[in-house]
Amino acid sequence: MKSTSKKLLALLVMAGFALGAVNAATAATPEKKPAASKKAAAKPAPRVVKKAKKDAAASAKPRSSAAVEQDGGVMPKLSSSAAVVIDQASGEILYEKNANAVVPIASITKLMTAMVALDAAPDLAEILTIGKDDIDLLKGTHSRLAVGTQLTREEMLRLALMSSENRASSALSRHYPGGREAFVAAMNHKARELGLTDTRFADPTGLTAANVASAHDLVKMVDAAHQYPLIREFSTMGEHQVAVKGRPQTFRNTNALVKSDAWHIGLSKTGYISEAGKCLVMQTWVNNKPTIIVLLDSWGKLTRVGDANRIKRWVESLASAPDSFRG
Repeated sequence: MKSTSKKLLALLVMAGFALGAVNAATAATPEKKPAASKKAAAKPAPRVVKKAKKDAAASAKPRSSAAVEQDGGVMPKLSSSAAVVIDQASGEILYEKNANAVVPIASITKLMTAMVALDAAPDLAEILTIGKDDIDLLKGTHSRLAVGTQLTREEMLRLALMSSENRASSALSRHYPGGREAFVAAMNHKARELGLTDTRFADPTGLTAANVASAHDLVKMVDAAHQYPLIREFSTMGEHQVAVKGRPQTFRNTNALVKSDAWHIGLSKTGYISEAGKCLVMQTWVNNKPTIIVLLDSWGKLTRVGDANRIKRWVESLASAPDSFRG
């Protein structure tokens, strides 16, 4: 009898321990979320997706159907004071910063110089001569085209676009019907035709700070210049050799990106004067889409190139994200 009582007592103690363990497990189990919470958790991420950080993913709401919100660190910080990135085919603005500011554009001017020179349907084989009137007396810039240098109009155009030769640009304007004054007038007329409401030209080189435009206007100017096969060809050549007074001279493109295998550039032009900072405009292909990039007033030797590379990586990262800004 005593043995049976002891066994019964042991069984009761064990049952008590088991019941306590079950209660503890029940108390530690979180309540199930209501159905509404499940639906909220299943909502898709915002259309504009920032690349996830190591500690947490981040995202930003779209600013509009045509552009993306740039606050909250979605776009890498650019050192250029003004910028625009646009899908050339659709006209969709992918990024903009101070895009309406009217600022000096330096040698970006030469895209308009080239268009006006070609619009006159000139003889590209005609020999032009560098004269004293082509010397830069405003900034005192150096040129390897000495006074008396003779080159074809085609070569002058090539050097103006590829290596931003100021004397070549000046010579093109002097040999225009009516001379330089008529040439500059034609530049401003062309700007009005293209709807460049913020753009003014005072010379064909860009050495003067009086040549101004907004980044938005320059998108239109790049798009127009891209329609000219010679401008596309000459502005994207890596280098070119010409005979200057009987001696071979190698001229190189002022935009190092045209030689990069990572880029497919269809048009390029750089610019610099102290008032404008470093400038760069390009028609290029990003994610197999034609894209126009305008960067103005950058400082530092490689700043504009760095900004261009940052833009390219950013657009590519958006396109590869599960929910990109393009949908």
